Amino acid sequence: MPRLGRIVSNIYKNKMTTAESSTDVLPGLTNERHPDIFNLKARPKVTEKKPGQLPEHMIKQFFEDGYVIVKDFFTKEELEPCKKAIERFVDQLAHKLYNAGKIDELYSGYGFFERLTKIENDFPGANIVLHKYGVLPQAFKDLWTNERLLNVVEQLIGPDIAGHPVWNLRTKTPQNEATTVPWHQDTAYLDRNSYTVLQPTAWIPLLDVNADNGCMQVAHRGHNTGKVARHQCCYGKTWYVMLEEEEMAKTLEVDLDKDIVTCPVPYGGMLLLNNMIPHRSLPNMSKQIRWSLDFRWQTPDHSAGFYGMKDHLLFRTSKDPDHTIDWTGFDGDDRWSKQKDSVKDLQDVLPNAEDADFDTTIQGPWMKKWDLVHHNQHTAKLTDGKQLSWHAPTKA
Repeated sequence: MPRLGRIVSNIYKNKMTTAESSTDVLPGLTNERHPDIFNLKARPKVTEKKPGQLPEHMIKQFFEDGYVIVKDFFTKEELEPCKKAIERFVDQLAHKLYNAGKIDELYSGYGFFERLTKIENDFPGANIVLHKYGVLPQAFKDLWTNERLLNVVEQLIGPDIAGHPVWNLRTKTPQNEATTVPWHQDTAYLDRNSYTVLQPTAWIPLLDVNADNGCMQVAHRGHNTGKVARHQCCYGKTWYVMLEEEEMAKTLEVDLDKDIVTCPVPYGGMLLLNNMIPHRSLPNMSKQIRWSLDFRWQTPDHSAGFYGMKDHLLFRTSKDPDHTIDWTGFDGDDRWSKQKDSVKDLQDVLPNAEDADFDTTIQGPWMKKWDLVHHNQHTAKLTDGKQLSWHAPTKA
């Protein structure tokens, strides 16, 4: 992969908060270590046993290993509404593309695990358009705030729980680079305020997942240094940051021969991840779409680390057992537009897509944090084909 030079964003530095004021070379880098925020010492004391809570050894594994696979957690009645909501999304997308003359047919005869792939064949990037929808249907809300699931989250961060603004519907169509996520730490996508807060993630597949259809891999105990390693941007033809294995070994003390763990998860289960553990998704080599959802939580007394674009949402508070979640201004927000807006100051002109509703590119503020080593259609939207105006390239 060609190296195009080191990116140093002076604009980003000027906008950093006081907590971010000390930086070495790249905005995303810090020499700080905070292991006790992410290891077993961070485990809260939970005295009341509640429905759904995990046994002692599984909670211990989450903190010691950085992840834990939970099998048979959700019922069919809890997950099937999410699949129905996704089917409606795909149907809406199909009609929108068809009415715009961008696909030849609606492919309504294909099911949940095939239809988007057929649409994608006619309109490459359809999966990205769907990934960017950002609509939070009631079924997703119900799963994210599921009582038994929040009881598990309480075992990880305590009784005060906020939903993180970053949640995702993953549209992993077969053999598609855009859906194959490279090694990374979740904190690499957020600002440096996130480096000092535990933000557990539940990755919830909507079918049985394994190495063939694109399950996750983790770098066992790669969170224990409490550090964020040096990432790069962007991976292949994607908008993803990437973490080189050599950097994982050097900075995060990962043994590449012993610590890489493949994590198959059955339908009804989930993978709980520490936000500091390196992880990636494998390619989907099957013939079916690997659908999944991921939701995040944290304590409400810390920043979400989302560049000030959006804050977390209070789900539970120990001060009010009868707290009602107010979704106003949260579920209908267009995160992707805000992310694109956040990098407008980095370019001479942000090109207007000929058809914004069908834009198959993604931009975001994480592109300002790391070495930009690979240009593609996503980074091209930052520059409109011109010399980048927001950095001064240095010699390699």
